[in-house]
Amino acid sequence: MAKNFLELGVSSTLVQGLDALGISKPTPIQAEAIPHLLAGGGDFIAQAQTGTGKTAAFGLPLLEKIDPKHPGIQGLVIAPTRELAKQIGKQLFRFTKFCPSKLFIEVTAGGDKIDVQAARLKRPTHIVVATPGRLMDLLKLKALDLSGVRHLILDEADEMLSMGFQKELATIFELTAQRQSAWLFSATFQGRVKQLVEGHLDPKARFLKIDQAHVVNPNIDHRYVICERTEKTEIISNFLKKQDTARGLIFCRTRAGAVKLGEVLSERGFPVGVLQGDLSQKDRDKLMRAFKKERLRYLIATDVAARGIDVEGLAFVIHHRLPDAMQYYTHRSGRTARAGKRGTSLCLIEPQERQKITEMENALNLSFTHVDER
Repeated sequence: MAKNFLELGVSSTLVQGLDALGISKPTPIQAEAIPHLLAGGGDFIAQAQTGTGKTAAFGLPLLEKIDPKHPGIQGLVIAPTRELAKQIGKQLFRFTKFCPSKLFIEVTAGGDKIDVQAARLKRPTHIVVATPGRLMDLLKLKALDLSGVRHLILDEADEMLSMGFQKELATIFELTAQRQSAWLFSATFQGRVKQLVEGHLDPKARFLKIDQAHVVNPNIDHRYVICERTEKTEIISNFLKKQDTARGLIFCRTRAGAVKLGEVLSERGFPVGVLQGDLSQKDRDKLMRAFKKERLRYLIATDVAARGIDVEGLAFVIHHRLPDAMQYYTHRSGRTARAGKRGTSLCLIEPQERQKITEMENALNLSFTHVDER
């Protein structure tokens, strides 16, 4: 496996951008995907979880393929949520910090004024990162032209399909029929994802699966506490008291559980916010701004509500209850230990759940440490 990005074929100016972000060693998906995509290998499918480095895996080859002298939209990235779309746009922009020719990237997603987005798209734009619904709205307004798109990327395809965007994705494939390649990334590969692939991608498309053992970041310290459910709030409080200025995420399995925990922790004086599905987009944005600007140090969320959020510098993730599916553990824990930093993932489990820790250790090639946070 290549030891650095230059060996993968990434240009020195983009490598400078990666260095500035503290990214120096390719992850498994980056090491496999980047050389193939740079070589112009046509359609590509990757099965990989959050936290595996997908944005750089598709973003760096995409940036390499853009002609800065041509002002039209050459790359189109589709993401399921506004937060993920903005995160991708920000990362692509950061990668290009030292590029000699400026590449113009626009993010179009719901929750922002569509007339402002339409006006921005009148300027030279090389890459558009969009959510499916907002892209359809902008197409109805004739605010952008996809006829010049050469590379189409779908990130978290399974999430988009589970959110009901089948029709929109089919339309996007039709409107980019002249493309040179389509790159699809998905955490799962079954049912509707297979139908999407079979209906729109080359049957000879390269398929890459990053196995579970390579999914979880090695810089994460995995811990667990055995406790009764009634003890969990106290244990979380004790853990937070020891964190000084460290920031983190607390995952609950239900909206009601997240709200209740948030109320108790707020009453105890912890600067905490609750991200849950009933929030309006305006309130969600306000909450995320407060968290990113560190006015709130802790964020409580459900797996669904947390889709697409990405905040730098998180020191820990707490699992109030283990997720239903093992893949969500990697989604959750992958929120910490970004950009080469270390982080902690703390699971609060009841005595009868102890076997689940062993199952995760075996399936994900992890080692958990039993701790007492009382």
